[in-house]
Amino acid sequence: MNEDTLKGKWKQLEGKIKEQWGKLTDDDFKVAEGNSEYLAGKVQERYGVARDEAERQVKDFRDRIDRNY
Repeated sequence: MNEDTLKGKWKQLEGKIKEQWGKLTDDDFKVAEGNSEYLAGKVQERYGVARDEAERQVKDFRDRIDRNY
């Protein structure tokens, strides 16, 4: 899933993202609006993981979504 597709489906995916990363706030989602780099930064911040781990989690999430859509 490329960045444009993620942005286009953001509202549809928001619930699944909230299931994956429940510590993210509604404000985080509003600002992210499909920006996977911002999302990875928030995952890093809220969950206390390294940047590369947060990026891996977001990539894995995007890959899972790709398989289901």
